[in-house]
Amino acid sequence: MKVDLSKIRKVFFIGIGGIGISALAKMALSREMEVSGVNDEESPKTLDPLRQAGAKIFYKADLSAEALAKADLYVYSDAWLYRGPEIIEEAKKTGKLVFSYFEMLGIFAREYKVIAISGTHGKTTTAAMVAGILIDADLDPTVVVGSFVKKFGSNFRKGSGEYLVVEADEYNRHFLNFNPFIGVVTNVEADHLDCYKDLADIQNAFDKFISQSKNKVLDYIKYLDKVPKLSIPGLHNRMNAAAALAVADILNIKEANAQKSLAEFSGTWRRLEKKGETKNGTIIYDDYAHHPTEIKASIQALKELYPHTNNIGVGAYPAGAKKLTILFQPHLYSRTKALFDDFAKSFKGADKILLLPIYFAREKKDGSVSSEKLAQAICSEGDDAQAFSDFESAEIFVTDLKLGPKDVFVTMGAGEAYKVADQVFKIV
Repeated sequence: MKVDLSKIRKVFFIGIGGIGISALAKMALSREMEVSGVNDEESPKTLDPLRQAGAKIFYKADLSAEALAKADLYVYSDAWLYRGPEIIEEAKKTGKLVFSYFEMLGIFAREYKVIAISGTHGKTTTAAMVAGILIDADLDPTVVVGSFVKKFGSNFRKGSGEYLVVEADEYNRHFLNFNPFIGVVTNVEADHLDCYKDLADIQNAFDKFISQSKNKVLDYIKYLDKVPKLSIPGLHNRMNAAAALAVADILNIKEANAQKSLAEFSGTWRRLEKKGETKNGTIIYDDYAHHPTEIKASIQALKELYPHTNNIGVGAYPAGAKKLTILFQPHLYSRTKALFDDFAKSFKGADKILLLPIYFAREKKDGSVSSEKLAQAICSEGDDAQAFSDFESAEIFVTDLKLGPKDVFVTMGAGEAYKVADQVFKIV
């Protein structure tokens, strides 16, 4: 659908506190549009910058029909098809334009040469790396990404150049809203099986995404040996950097300049992010890993950073070795169910695995799968796992662990596991 953005003055965002849609709200504000929106809870990380920029935020309980009706156009987060479908329906009843987040991002994107980063894993980090390379090359890109990039401290960057770097999610085929100048596929694996039939169906969607891209097909693996020493660990991050180097090559950015940018890359929010240390010397991390492959990659990266001996009692640790405790919140009933056996085997290398209740986000509860069942399966694989019925129980248990200088504690998942660490630990 063609939309004349010059005629859109007021945009209402349904689920405005989400990490992706809040970036789009910032993009609308940067175009001097009047922005308002609704969220179901306080989210200072995403909402405070919007308020400071002039956006008006409502909570579900406080949203009036009058406030909703004032917009020229509505944008909704997919999660709100479940969290607040009645609000989306009310927006549609106004007879005005209503788009999903990715549909609207695709409309904004038509004004740019789009560099769309897709893939089952690594989208956020690769997009941030590419953005950093373009910024350092004085190409001044606009950037929309599903995390806060440390280089510019936000999930959105307004640029004056011709390029738009976006994180293009394959969920529900959203990445097909772009016809990118450069399309990147980091990897393809079975995921989102709530909206794809099987791996072949996923591969077909990626084939279509690639066919929409205007650049030649290039295998980024040949750039792997050109990746400089990174400040962030893990083979998966070196692969992400190789993909970023391939983009730089297509754009004729000098290899040495791109390598320098990558060497200085400091990461993004919630991607194996070191939060700090407690006064007792426990090292705290937060990580967004929510797929078995991502969990394995994160554990391997942590083992690169810290000498590790799995399941050895206190006193038997060699000097410098760390005990790894992971607090994981499974993301979605559908993903946990479809990849259950893989999840059960994905925590090898961790000493203790603690599980929070499944974060169901955009779907209804499925009683056939649970964190308790997953904990049992992990234990059957020979690992030490325990599930908790709520966050408070997990907080009490973690407090009672009395972790110290031999411990690394990681909150993991696309949900809200990090809140436990925020409650229990005081970072110094």
